[in-house]
Amino acid sequence: MAKIEPGNGRKSAESHKSLRGTTESLALTDGEGNPFGSDSELNAYTSERQTDKYGFIGGAQQYSEHSAENIPPEVLRQREAKWLDMLNNWDKWMAKRHKKMKLRCQKGIPPSLRGRAWLYLSGGKVKREQHKGKFEELDSQAGDPKWVDVIERDLHRQFPFHEMFVARGGHGQQDLYRVLKAYTLHRPEEGYCQAQAPIAAVLLMHMPAEDAFWGLVQICEKYLPGYYSAGLEAIQLDGEILFALLKRVSPLAHRHLKKHKMDPILYMTEWFMCAFSRTLPWVSVLRVWDMFLCEGVKIIFRVGLVLLKCMLGSQDKLKTCQGQYETMELLKTIDTRYMQEGFLVREILELPVSERDIEKEHLASVRRWKETRGELHCKSLPRMHGAKAIMAAEPPSRQDLRQNPTIIVESPLATKSNGEDKERKKTKEEKNGKKNSSPTPVAAYLEPSEPSPLLKDTALLGSNQSLSSTEHDTYL
Repeated sequence: MAKIEPGNGRKSAESHKSLRGTTESLALTDGEGNPFGSDSELNAYTSERQTDKYGFIGGAQQYSEHSAENIPPEVLRQREAKWLDMLNNWDKWMAKRHKKMKLRCQKGIPPSLRGRAWLYLSGGKVKREQHKGKFEELDSQAGDPKWVDVIERDLHRQFPFHEMFVARGGHGQQDLYRVLKAYTLHRPEEGYCQAQAPIAAVLLMHMPAEDAFWGLVQICEKYLPGYYSAGLEAIQLDGEILFALLKRVSPLAHRHLKKHKMDPILYMTEWFMCAFSRTLPWVSVLRVWDMFLCEGVKIIFRVGLVLLKCMLGSQDKLKTCQGQYETMELLKTIDTRYMQEGFLVREILELPVSERDIEKEHLASVRRWKETRGELHCKSLPRMHGAKAIMAAEPPSRQDLRQNPTIIVESPLATKSNGEDKERKKTKEEKNGKKNSSPTPVAAYLEPSEPSPLLKDTALLGSNQSLSSTEHDTYL
């Protein structure tokens, strides 16, 4: 087991409870009881409150220096350069160097590139390219009134302490509504499930609405198929898988839960359906999602097993859990030490739970289900275990993976370099008796495959900022 560093993580269990399962409006007020209803009003409020680097104004998931691992700026810049190269040669990396890519996801994706990397890992980039105009078409439709009404009621409950979603009718809530409504039109037989809202909200924090829509589609159809269908049969099956794996990981915790007849769906539903986005400190959420979108649902199982083992895996901890109610309360207020980024990631990586283990238990769970409850009503798509499996199932073309630069920068370094290259080319052609017929453009497109001028030759190298951290647009 990894060493725990005491004092790290979140401090307030009460704050944690306020974000879990609340049905009341958490919109901030202007002092007269009126909720903020616009981004301009939000800006006036946030100027008086300290917003952390992830956009949280307060609440249990606000960033704490003690809960995160600090990465030196020069290391972060090196990682950004490596990820830019991977994104520009995605098919080659997935085919030949997937283990290296997995290791880089385990180390953490650079914040400036996280949105783009998630879109590639999930296969959302390919889906978007193969269905151009689909989101705009869905976005222009009115939507089923039944689902629209439920979605509108849920908007203010998603990360109410994040600057994107705190304003009633603000741009964050508008985009969240668009993404969720579009999904109900994309999958009318499935409709909307409340647990989809935090998933979509996390994606929207890192990418524009169209990309978030395709990311949501991939998570619902490839990573967690059947989770959001009526009856929740898929989540019940995964609860049984979790319980079976717990017997091997922590027999003591398994015996305790079995003794008190605690069905896994009682404590793991929100964990799994929201991919721990409403449970962990934010820095830990991001690290878990980096690995989850790369390696698949086994990461979600590992996180659940780590938390159960840490909270119920010793006799001392079980002394205070003499019944079902006490155990549930304990699992609702996970000790912050166990959710701290460094500790949690190490424990996840050390836990020996593979895709094969999950599939083996899945078959056993399906067999038991049929014996005791009959046939499954939900015929969900087969689960894909991570980015490599998704790409292998639907091989993309080079065009699908091509990156399109969104900014054209007038770079003195690139201009100088182009001029020198042109002069050398001209001299060489004159020697060979050839005529240069294609002038070199002055403006240089800074493609992801060309990070070296920024990395080596500019003042940014001495800065404490990442390549894109001075810009809030993380999906360039």
